[in-house]
Amino acid sequence: MLIVGAAPAALAALAVYWRFSRRLRHLSAQLDRMSLRIDDQLAELERGTRRRHELLANVSHDLRTPLASMRGYLELLLLRHGSLPAEEERNYLETAVRHSERLGRLVDDLFELSQLEGDEARPQPEPFSLAELAQDVALKFGLDARRRGIALRAVAGDGGAAGVHALADIGMVERVLENLLDNALRHTPAGGTVSIEFGRDVHRARMAVRDTGSGIPADQMAGIFDRYDHADRAIPGGRGGLGLAIARRIVRLHGGELTAASVAGAGACLRFDLPLVPPAAATAQRITEGVDA
Repeated sequence: MLIVGAAPAALAALAVYWRFSRRLRHLSAQLDRMSLRIDDQLAELERGTRRRHELLANVSHDLRTPLASMRGYLELLLLRHGSLPAEEERNYLETAVRHSERLGRLVDDLFELSQLEGDEARPQPEPFSLAELAQDVALKFGLDARRRGIALRAVAGDGGAAGVHALADIGMVERVLENLLDNALRHTPAGGTVSIEFGRDVHRARMAVRDTGSGIPADQMAGIFDRYDHADRAIPGGRGGLGLAIARRIVRLHGGELTAASVAGAGACLRFDLPLVPPAAATAQRITEGVDA
């Protein structure tokens, strides 16, 4: 009787054991997944730390270079003041000014990137025409492109791209295009072509800057938007710097992604996406533009 009476209690205890075993296995699996995620996050943090150290090392070099040059030219002017021909003195001063401008651009880029990464700069979205923005930016860079012997054009994609409106911060998006164009013009030889392309797919507005330049070597594609880009010393006024890193951060603040595709020796294409204006707002925008016209 005792054995018979103990059977239900044993079965109940066994059921409780199996329930707790299943829960423990479930918790163990969750902990394993959390551990993997933490490992991935730590690895990404380590990669980010290495990229920042590399960035700081490169930026520090390019900060020191113009400072040293400016100091050298100014010290020479002080030492030889009154004995230099006026033309040579002016040449030294112009060189010092160019180095100071380069230094100022680099400092501005560092400040802008720090603001973007610290979420201090937030997009102020408004509807705008991709076609109009592409034409405006092409016009702004037209003189520089002609000086380099490069054809610069704005190209609409298929499917009524000329009427596509994005809902984004137009000033920030213009900055992205400027950085991408600066990069494309610096790496495209005379006789080449740089195109600003715009259009849309079902869900997003699309823009791209395509060039027929030297392309991006395959071993340099990884981390291209993290790496500090040195100015091309062979081209007067070449900027280099943090332009691609700034562009990627701006695009990500709009929920998009900046990607690069390239064939070495056959040019590169840098693409990004933006939010589309909702259909009702797009209709109102077209009506407003029609009235303004």
